[in-house]
Amino acid sequence: MLHESPIVRRKSRQIMVGNVPVGGDAPISVQSMTNTDTCDVAATVAQIKQLEAVCADIVRVSVPSMEAAEAFREIKKQVDVPLVADIHFDYKIALKVAEYGVDCLRINPGNIGREDRVRAVIDAARDKNIPIRIGVNAGSLEKDLQRKYGEPTSDALVESAMRHVDILDKHDFQDFKVSVKASDVFLAVGAYRKLATLIEQPLHLGITEAGALRGGTVKSSVGLGMLLMDGIGDTIRVSLAADPVEEIKVGYEILKSLKLRSKGINFIACPSCSRQNFDVIGTMNELEARLEDVTTPVNVAVIGCFVNGPGESKEVEIGVTGASPSNMIYIDGKTDHKVQSGELIDHLEGLIRERVAKKQAEENDIIARQA
Repeated sequence: MLHESPIVRRKSRQIMVGNVPVGGDAPISVQSMTNTDTCDVAATVAQIKQLEAVCADIVRVSVPSMEAAEAFREIKKQVDVPLVADIHFDYKIALKVAEYGVDCLRINPGNIGREDRVRAVIDAARDKNIPIRIGVNAGSLEKDLQRKYGEPTSDALVESAMRHVDILDKHDFQDFKVSVKASDVFLAVGAYRKLATLIEQPLHLGITEAGALRGGTVKSSVGLGMLLMDGIGDTIRVSLAADPVEEIKVGYEILKSLKLRSKGINFIACPSCSRQNFDVIGTMNELEARLEDVTTPVNVAVIGCFVNGPGESKEVEIGVTGASPSNMIYIDGKTDHKVQSGELIDHLEGLIRERVAKKQAEENDIIARQA
């Protein structure tokens, strides 16, 4: 059967974003950000509900004004997923959303201004057990760092991040996470690798402004994959110029490929060739569309011919190997029965849903025994 991930993760201090642990031995969380007008409560809630439906662990919401802060209060009441408020410069907005129950503040302490304002935000976060996310971006480095380095570099990103870290350290506030994002893969990876050796706090990974759905997915997969293979990263966001729901889906696919998360179906499918005995691409498109609601982990192989099919199907819970006149179905690595191509999609969906129901029942039994 499929093996466990060989990745040894960096040991980091664990913080809590609402009810989601980040860092330590917690699963790497997957998050996205709303792109609606925050003041449009109905639209923002609707989008967050869509993200909840695809199992987003955390959602970030931009709160650029006091009006948006009041809207945030109403949004928070209507959703279940932990919310991070994205705030720049205005400490009063941070204090307001802290009052309204925000789960994390994305605010750089060095950008708030006077010492008393910084202290007010940190004190509010401490009093209400709200973590802070320091977020450094290559596109918005401080002017003196731009002059010092001439252009964004990994050293510049890390120096900017450590300025904000030092402020939190000065106030003995340790419940924070840090990101050092860039749109350039090598720049971002270099910065994260350096920062990982300097602090114990969790790291929020992202290749910022990665691009549209296809290009951004590739760039994020390469960049995040390099870091995750190093054991670096406690929470991730795939930044796409696309529907935020796609960010969550791609994020989980990246983690599944590295065996770091197992939410939903892990499909192993051949690209198809002239040896295929059924329409592999059409079958996969239909199965993915039909089974988008499944969050229980199931390993499924869909292979069009008998060359690689048996080997792949013996390693998964449910597999199909294309053959003529009938395709072979494998259950838990063993040949079980045959099915005609015209019935294959419905048949596979039924087998997968049966397996999901069985797993859910077993999980419920365990929970009931522990209660």
